[in-house]
Amino acid sequence: MRREFDLSCSCYGAVKGLDYQVAILPWGATEPHNLHLPYMTDCILSHDIAVGAAELAFERHRVRCMVLPPVSFGSQNPGQQELPFCIHSRYETQRAILEDIVASLHKQGMRRLLIVNGHGGNTFKSMIRDLYAQYPDFLIGSSEWFKICKASEFFEDPGDHADELETSVMMYFHPELVKMEEAGDGSGGGFWPELLAEGKVWVPRNWGRISSDTGVGDPSKADPVKGERFAAAVIDRYADFLKDFISEDLYR
Repeated sequence: MRREFDLSCSCYGAVKGLDYQVAILPWGATEPHNLHLPYMTDCILSHDIAVGAAELAFERHRVRCMVLPPVSFGSQNPGQQELPFCIHSRYETQRAILEDIVASLHKQGMRRLLIVNGHGGNTFKSMIRDLYAQYPDFLIGSSEWFKICKASEFFEDPGDHADELETSVMMYFHPELVKMEEAGDGSGGGFWPELLAEGKVWVPRNWGRISSDTGVGDPSKADPVKGERFAAAVIDRYADFLKDFISEDLYR
């Protein structure tokens, strides 16, 4: 059944003749995740969450979705860009990728695309507004999977990057990729001006100033059971949303 919903392992024979209502696009990054998680963590987790949501949306609501292969080009902060093999992609690069995907899907008759983003540095709102002018009948939704449910309801001390949340979910999906014996403590600094510290004024964070191991948040309390509970809750909410997302009119 999985290949019916996951283009990374599917083939034309499995999808031809089927009516797909939504394309789901996992979007991540290529960057260090503390010392214990893979560079591709954001891609892996956004993809696995998306596939779970597609499977459940069909099982529960008969909404058929195809999960596209994850995009691995993310926007990186100073202090990350200088780290080995951390790949920074410009706004123009990400926009070109999204535009090519939309153009291809639109030509094939698709009219719904949901981005499941796994990297906090990626922002798509301006791109989507621009694309709407070009494709007014093509609706693009943008989401961050790790914000779909409240982290504080599932984790003791959720952080920001390679933390208890990400580590727990990776331990659930891919325990073989987690090297907890190598993990740093994810401690570091932050801004002292009040509005910057509260996030009400934004400037890029210099990763070299806020983290010594590239992590932000202590992963030591991570647990696969926590990861399973959180992933299941996120997938559940996505599955129900996908039923609503295909509606002709999304307004009250």
